[in-house]
Amino acid sequence: MEFKKTTKEENVIVLDFLPNGYPFDNTPAHRKTSIAQAIGIEKFTLLELVPRKDIFLRPLEKVYIGEGKREKIHHINGRIPLSKLTQTAKQEVEPIIKELIHNNEEKFLVFFNKAQPLTIRMHSLELLPGVGKKHVRELLDERRVEDFKNFADIKKRVKLMPNPEMVVFKRIMLELEGNEKHKVFLE
Repeated sequence: MEFKKTTKEENVIVLDFLPNGYPFDNTPAHRKTSIAQAIGIEKFTLLELVPRKDIFLRPLEKVYIGEGKREKIHHINGRIPLSKLTQTAKQEVEPIIKELIHNNEEKFLVFFNKAQPLTIRMHSLELLPGVGKKHVRELLDERRVEDFKNFADIKKRVKLMPNPEMVVFKRIMLELEGNEKHKVFLE
């Protein structure tokens, strides 16, 4: 599918910054390092980052973590599951994802306009919460006539279609929880 690319995250948004590391960590205080929990802007990857010495990160700050010289991040510890986020990070993740979906609508329209069947009996559009076989049939019929221009166009042309922006959000949250067999928006 065209939606997925195997590139790594270049930029993240800080969800939480722990200047003294995790409070439950038993490491002696003099050996603890600062930790930041962040979400990738492109693929919604949840990451644990170690900032450079004497760098203080703010929640909602956009930070570069790509291959080149990183100004604020020393290294990336790796991915973290949604369940391991701090309370602060958990409170920030949903509004950030909603904003990223809203600001990158074209990216998600590609899925609605290009999604293919998974099997003979199931279409990948059915993976979206609240989208059933009737919706899929209507979506496919309408996109044959003309590609969808935006979320409002989908809502207008497909009768009783749930809010496409919320449908995408719910799917991303399900994928972040890690129990989904098929990935649509995450890798």
